[in-house]
Amino acid sequence: MARTVFCNKFQRELPGLEQQPIPGPLGERIYNEISAQAWEMWREHQTIMINHYALNPADPNDRKVLREHMEEFFFGEGAQMPEGWEPAGATSGGGGGQKGGAPRQKK
Repeated sequence: MARTVFCNKFQRELPGLEQQPIPGPLGERIYNEISAQAWEMWREHQTIMINHYALNPADPNDRKVLREHMEEFFFGEGAQMPEGWEPAGATSGGGGGQKGGAPRQKK
């Protein structure tokens, strides 16, 4: 039986991640409060950010920027999906997009 969590992003019970996605307190919070589907949304969003802003995940400063945006994406003000938004594959068949803050540009 799949583990479920009350997803902070979708504001409903959904299948959770199989393991903590990153080390530390933020990873533990994501494991406990974020669905696997919301995590996949983040991964797509993160790829766009890395490519658009030429971030280097091996660079500690760029990793810090990505972690800050990850936290905002999942838990920041406005992190929940808009009213009536349905994740892909939901029973009502609605569509939607990602919602998150605009990334800071590298200095």
